[in-house]
Amino acid sequence: MTAATAAAQRAASTAHRRRLRAHARRGTLTRLLRPYLRPYSGRMVFVGMLFAIQGAGNLYLPRINAELIDNGIASGDGRHIWALGSIMLSVTVAQCVIAVVALYWASRTSAAVGRDLRAAVFARVQAFSLADLHRFGASSLITRNTNDVQQIQLFLQMALTLMVIAPIICVGGLIMALGVDVALSALLIVAIPVMTAVAGVLLTTAIPLFRAMQSGIDRINQVLREQITGVRVIRAFTRTQAESQRFGAANADLTALALRVNRIFVLAMPGLTVILNLASVAVLWFGGRLVGHGSLPIGALTAFVSYILQILMSVMMAVTMVMLAPRAMASAERIHQVITMIPSVTAPRHPVAPEVRTGAVEFREVSFRYPGSARPVLSDLTIAVKPGATTAIIGGTGSGKTTLLGLIPRLQDATAGEVAVDGVGVRFQDPQRLRAVIGLVPQDAFLFSGTVAANLRFGKADATDAELWQVLRTAQASDFVAGLPGQLDAAIGRGGANLAGGQRQRLAIARAVLKSPLIYLFDDCFAALDGATDARLRAALKAAAAGATVVIAAQRVSTVADADEIVVLDDGRIAGAGRHRELLASCATYREIVSSQLGHGAMA
Repeated sequence: MTAATAAAQRAASTAHRRRLRAHARRGTLTRLLRPYLRPYSGRMVFVGMLFAIQGAGNLYLPRINAELIDNGIASGDGRHIWALGSIMLSVTVAQCVIAVVALYWASRTSAAVGRDLRAAVFARVQAFSLADLHRFGASSLITRNTNDVQQIQLFLQMALTLMVIAPIICVGGLIMALGVDVALSALLIVAIPVMTAVAGVLLTTAIPLFRAMQSGIDRINQVLREQITGVRVIRAFTRTQAESQRFGAANADLTALALRVNRIFVLAMPGLTVILNLASVAVLWFGGRLVGHGSLPIGALTAFVSYILQILMSVMMAVTMVMLAPRAMASAERIHQVITMIPSVTAPRHPVAPEVRTGAVEFREVSFRYPGSARPVLSDLTIAVKPGATTAIIGGTGSGKTTLLGLIPRLQDATAGEVAVDGVGVRFQDPQRLRAVIGLVPQDAFLFSGTVAANLRFGKADATDAELWQVLRTAQASDFVAGLPGQLDAAIGRGGANLAGGQRQRLAIARAVLKSPLIYLFDDCFAALDGATDARLRAALKAAAAGATVVIAAQRVSTVADADEIVVLDDGRIAGAGRHRELLASCATYREIVSSQLGHGAMA
């Protein structure tokens, strides 16, 4: 095989793969929209009928106009002119009314499908595990649920308004034009294929660019989100100019892609207009000669010109659809990826409920490895957490404490071994019922925009104000809440941005306590508190969580020293387990932690 032959085969193979991918993308748009259009099929048929009537009216008017010219104006028959003119006026008014009604329902249908798509993306994202969320990224998911859905909604609205009327006008116009003069209709043999070829070139060149544009929007959102979220760090490290340059680079890339797309369409639309005008000139030129020889009435020529313009305008409508289709296809592919993705954490088909809910938690030779990670985060952990006891997990940064806690409410699944709650593996339980008995306070306390009361009632929707104040006292948060304007009705900014870190943590703890769960999971949430507040809060928690299972992940020794059992993690493995005094005597890792925090005097 020669080098030229091999190169030709590779080029043919590449072209074949591109055709397959393009076919798959077109299929993706169809597969995505089919189930969401089905509930509105009756409405779509109604819209189609209205546009069909409008298209028939468009084809009927030139015929009446030709008769008006040939049998009314040419002969000076005023009565005939008024009669035909009245018919034309009535048809035009009816077309206007039909167009308004059809556009109204087409817009409502496209908006409803957009609403359903956004709801579907949101619902699927709510079922994602942490690993699934990290796979897409927050900025990409936001873009897919806003900009991508908007592109499909726009495409659908145009499709409902153009895809019905354009074929009717094109086919009907051809039939009517052939009925007027077959010889003149031969001009369409040149004009229509040329315009179709332009549309094909647009379709093949624009799809990759539109897909890249959507990725560029993802990148813009990611950079902007990072800069807004990390504004304090950026300013503290005087990285404002560097971050501006990073945003400028992402912005320039997106701008360059948009310019490339717009250049394609800027060149295409004038080209289509030139083809349209040249066809009109050719019709008038040849038709005028026929009129001059007396073989074609002047009214028939005007009708033919109208039909030619309608045919070519319908082709331009199709080209307009082609301009919108590539971006809709790219957006449909991105939305389809989210909607069809099977979450890594799913509810079992036949969930098993524990016979008795006590809050007992067991780790049975549990290991966990993040996707793509070379080393496991947790390795062969066997831990029994007893109801009514406080179990502390301590270890250095990266030892796997947060990952371990996340396995209990099944935010992610262990890659080996089993995590059991009340004797039943969490994989076999209904996730919603499992999480209903767990109160989680994450390391980064997150509060929602609203009020103090609204955030606390995430734990218990029907809680009274007295209950709210009680849990605030337990969380050592009643004093600062009482000092806020509005107290329980005080406004909370998005993410709790208008509160200090310790205040956010205490409200998050109060939210979990209000739930009165069987299992409390505290993920290093006492780190933002001073020692005195930490001590008072833990003392109050003992009374509030009496009888419940309490698991505390922490780095501070003072937080875990009085726990019923302390599990020491080192590089994802258990380095020791026992009470504080026992570990000081038996666990070198724990002694190092105590020594580094409290000094050698605490070892005695």
